[in-house]
Amino acid sequence: QVELVESGGGSVQSGGSLNLSCTVSGFMGSRYCMAWFRRAPGKERERVATIDAYGRTTYAASVEGRFAASQDNGKNTLYLSMSSLEFEDTAMYYCAAVIGVADCRSWSDNYVIQFGRWGQGTQVTVSS
Repeated sequence: QVELVESGGGSVQSGGSLNLSCTVSGFMGSRYCMAWFRRAPGKERERVATIDAYGRTTYAASVEGRFAASQDNGKNTLYLSMSSLEFEDTAMYYCAAVIGVADCRSWSDNYVIQFGRWGQGTQVTVSS
């Protein structure tokens, strides 16, 4: 049973930083593509970062230059380093893992949502 657990969320003032983590368990292997999504109240789920099995990343325009995704395959852990946080970054953040797929960066959000395994989310609140 594949399980994803996010951590690191919290409250921060505008301009501050937070680092999120997502640990994947129940899967032995390195062939998976991972993504960070977020959902703000009243808004659609938004993919903010994708990282493939080789460490290549893509970002949403809204976070480009401020967020950085990385991974430690030895620890089966995905990270999201967030800086220059804005009020609009307030959301529940989720990680998703597409098992058995090395590169899902070009996948549509709906495909990742449909085929990914999900964590329970971690709340990020940015005060202005």
